[in-house]
Amino acid sequence: STGVVTTLAGTGSPGSANGTGTSASFYYPYGSTTDGTNLYVVDFANHLIRQIVISTGVVTTVAGTGSSGSANGTGTSASFYGPQYITTDGTNLYVPDYFSHLIRKID
Repeated sequence: STGVVTTLAGTGSPGSANGTGTSASFYYPYGSTTDGTNLYVVDFANHLIRQIVISTGVVTTVAGTGSSGSANGTGTSASFYGPQYITTDGTNLYVPDYFSHLIRKID
Protein backbone atom coordinates (compact mmCIF):
# COMPACT_ATOMS: atom_id res chain seq x y z
CA SER A 1 0.00 0.00 0.00
CA THR A 2 1.36 3.39 -1.01
CA GLY A 3 -1.11 5.58 0.89
CA VAL A 4 -2.39 7.18 -2.33
CA VAL A 5 -6.11 8.05 -2.05
CA THR A 6 -8.30 7.84 -5.17
CA THR A 7 -12.04 7.74 -5.82
CA LEU A 8 -13.35 4.27 -6.64
CA ALA A 9 -16.94 5.39 -7.26
CA GLY A 10 -19.16 8.41 -6.83
CA THR A 11 -19.62 11.87 -8.29
CA GLY A 12 -19.26 13.72 -5.00
CA SER A 13 -22.87 14.91 -5.27
CA PRO A 14 -25.97 13.14 -3.93
CA GLY A 15 -27.75 10.80 -6.33
CA SER A 16 -28.61 7.17 -7.04
CA ALA A 17 -27.19 6.57 -10.52
CA ASN A 18 -25.61 3.25 -11.37
CA GLY A 19 -22.56 3.51 -13.59
CA THR A 20 -18.80 3.16 -13.65
CA GLY A 21 -16.53 5.02 -11.25
CA THR A 22 -17.26 8.72 -11.02
CA SER A 23 -20.41 8.45 -13.15
CA ALA A 24 -22.18 6.58 -10.31
CA SER A 25 -23.70 8.44 -7.39
CA PHE A 26 -24.66 7.75 -3.77
CA TYR A 27 -26.63 9.60 -1.10
CA TYR A 28 -25.02 9.09 2.30
CA PRO A 29 -23.12 5.83 1.77
CA TYR A 30 -22.95 4.42 5.26
CA GLY A 31 -21.50 0.95 5.75
CA SER A 32 -19.64 -1.48 3.54
CA THR A 33 -18.35 -5.04 3.37
CA THR A 34 -16.46 -7.03 0.79
CA ASP A 35 -16.28 -10.57 -0.54
CA GLY A 36 -12.83 -9.84 -2.00
CA THR A 37 -14.16 -9.15 -5.50
CA ASN A 38 -17.05 -6.79 -4.79
CA LEU A 39 -17.62 -4.04 -2.30
CA TYR A 40 -21.20 -3.89 -0.98
CA VAL A 41 -22.29 -0.45 0.20
CA VAL A 42 -25.34 0.65 2.15
CA ASP A 43 -26.74 3.76 0.42
CA PHE A 44 -28.56 5.12 3.47
CA ALA A 45 -30.63 8.04 2.13
CA ASN A 46 -31.50 6.22 -1.12
CA HIS A 47 -32.64 3.13 0.85
CA LEU A 48 -30.50 0.92 -1.43
CA ILE A 49 -27.85 -1.77 -1.24
CA ARG A 50 -25.21 -1.19 -3.92
CA GLN A 51 -22.45 -3.39 -5.36
CA ILE A 52 -19.14 -2.05 -6.65
CA VAL A 53 -16.88 -4.36 -8.64
CA ILE A 54 -13.54 -3.45 -7.08
CA SER A 55 -11.45 -4.07 -10.22
CA THR A 56 -13.61 -1.93 -12.53
CA GLY A 57 -15.59 0.47 -10.31
CA VAL A 58 -18.89 -0.65 -11.89
CA VAL A 59 -21.76 0.20 -9.52
CA THR A 60 -25.13 -1.59 -9.62
CA THR A 61 -28.10 -1.74 -7.28
CA VAL A 62 -28.39 -5.13 -5.57
CA ALA A 63 -31.53 -4.49 -3.56
CA GLY A 64 -34.02 -1.76 -2.81
CA THR A 65 -36.64 0.23 -4.66
CA GLY A 66 -35.11 3.60 -3.82
CA SER A 67 -38.17 4.50 -1.75
CA SER A 68 -38.51 3.85 1.97
CA GLY A 69 -40.35 0.71 3.05
CA SER A 70 -39.94 -2.73 4.55
CA ALA A 71 -41.18 -5.06 1.81
CA ASN A 72 -39.45 -8.38 1.32
CA GLY A 73 -38.79 -9.35 -2.29
CA THR A 74 -36.10 -10.07 -4.83
CA GLY A 75 -33.55 -7.39 -5.71
CA THR A 76 -35.12 -4.07 -6.57
CA SER A 77 -38.56 -5.35 -5.52
CA ALA A 78 -37.51 -5.26 -1.86
CA SER A 79 -37.53 -2.01 0.10
CA PHE A 80 -35.48 -0.65 2.99
CA TYR A 81 -35.96 2.30 5.32
CA GLY A 82 -32.62 3.69 6.41
CA PRO A 83 -30.29 0.71 6.01
CA GLN A 84 -27.06 1.29 7.87
CA TYR A 85 -24.31 -1.27 8.25
CA ILE A 86 -23.74 -4.42 6.22
CA THR A 87 -21.83 -7.65 6.68
CA THR A 88 -21.46 -10.95 4.87
CA ASP A 89 -20.89 -14.57 5.82
CA GLY A 90 -19.44 -15.20 2.35
CA THR A 91 -22.81 -16.23 0.91
CA ASN A 92 -25.45 -13.85 2.27
CA LEU A 93 -25.49 -10.15 3.10
CA TYR A 94 -27.01 -8.93 6.38
CA VAL A 95 -28.31 -5.39 6.83
CA PRO A 96 -29.75 -3.64 9.89
CA ASP A 97 -32.74 -1.69 8.52
CA TYR A 98 -32.76 1.17 11.02
CA PHE A 99 -36.18 2.83 10.69
CA SER A 100 -37.96 -0.47 9.89
CA HIS A 101 -36.58 -2.03 13.10
CA LEU A 102 -35.54 -5.13 11.12
CA ILE A 103 -32.44 -7.18 10.36
CA ARG A 104 -32.56 -8.03 6.67
CA LYS A 105 -30.90 -10.93 4.83
CA ILE A 106 -29.97 -10.79 1.13
CA ASP A 107 -28.99 -14.10 -0.50
